[in-house]
Amino acid sequence: MRPFYARELTQYPTGARRMRYLLMAVMASLIVNFEGQISPVVPLLLDDLGMSLKTYGVIVAVAVVVGGISAAIGGGLADRHGRVLLLMPALVLAALCTYATVLVQTPTQFLVVRCLLLFVEGAAVTTTAGLVRDFSPRLGRATAFGFWTWGPIGANFLAAGIAGVTLPIFGTWQSQVVIMGTVALVFCIVITFFIADLSPHLRARVITSESDMVAADGDGAVDLRAARGLMAHRVFWAHLAGITLWLVWYWTMQIFGPTLLVQTFGLTASRAASVMAVTWAITLLTLIVAGRLSDRLQARKPIILVGAIGGIVGMVLFVTLADSGRASVAQLIGVNALLGVAIAATYAPWMALFSEDVEDLRPDLQATAWGAFGLSVRLMIVVVLVGSPVVAAGGAGWSGWLLIATLCNVLFLPALYLFGGGWRRVSPTAPEPAGRAARGGGTGR
Repeated sequence: MRPFYARELTQYPTGARRMRYLLMAVMASLIVNFEGQISPVVPLLLDDLGMSLKTYGVIVAVAVVVGGISAAIGGGLADRHGRVLLLMPALVLAALCTYATVLVQTPTQFLVVRCLLLFVEGAAVTTTAGLVRDFSPRLGRATAFGFWTWGPIGANFLAAGIAGVTLPIFGTWQSQVVIMGTVALVFCIVITFFIADLSPHLRARVITSESDMVAADGDGAVDLRAARGLMAHRVFWAHLAGITLWLVWYWTMQIFGPTLLVQTFGLTASRAASVMAVTWAITLLTLIVAGRLSDRLQARKPIILVGAIGGIVGMVLFVTLADSGRASVAQLIGVNALLGVAIAATYAPWMALFSEDVEDLRPDLQATAWGAFGLSVRLMIVVVLVGSPVVAAGGAGWSGWLLIATLCNVLFLPALYLFGGGWRRVSPTAPEPAGRAARGGGTGR
């Protein structure tokens, strides 16, 4: 017997009802990324536990690997048993693990709690990506994934904003952990009563527009034995390799952005934070614009290409400034604004195209595909965590690592030409309900 929260829809929802389920998926993405977001209080945490920054980096790297393994496992479970059945317990467990962080008194205890938290978080993020795909037909999918991406980026703003208001009042890192857990639990309750899952039969359908699914219903189970066929397809691996390389720059700035600005350009911590805040704010706004444009054109690859080239131009400018070691705040904001636009223009259409290419291969294995993406990206994050400080501490400094990240983005360009999808606008006709490529067909649209 399925728990009450795991409602399964046997008829595809339309209109406001579909948008409600999509909103719950986006909200779940925000919350699962917010739970355990302790970056604003890391200095206080290090002092309290007597932990060095190097030790903290190792702990984070180990926990990220655990989260990647969880994402890969959770994807298959979500495809087999349903997204919501896995998501809701994961959200609650993540909140409890966040509360448990208050109890840690040694680096070893912190390692255990972080590994537990990221193990739960890895599986939960995978399910939210699958839900966004399920409730977003292709005609609006890039916009939907643009909102979904507000989860990881918006969580940083939410954590920093709450810390900025409440830390002067409470003054301890434990207070922030309690606030995070409480906010997460409240949102979990709301999501529990308003979220639902598609039946396995509907999840296996390729959905172009709501009108195609008004009369669609059914029930049934899916067969995951063909997952090996999905993993063997060159389009799938081109996506994973390409986007993992492309994200090296993003995660470098996400993890070390303020530190990089302080050490390279001599900015104060507050000014460095302001520059990065502008970057992420512009990224958040542009994600929706890029998504809507991609959906209007129904051609993902041209927008991805423009965003990728614009990003490379911005990176070259940034590396040039880093080599000189001199730049005004206005120059840094301008270059980072360009990078923020480029990140959004590339990422939202890419997510839509990845989900669509997976649909053309095996539409019933969305969560499995996103789980593989989660594992790939997390392994790359470990490389960034370990490799970038080593390169930055060498003779080349941070500009040396940024040059490596720029070259990774250049390698994304040939991978783009291996993706499915066309370069021109196509008429919104519904694809075949089964994966054509899985039976030997192509993925071009």
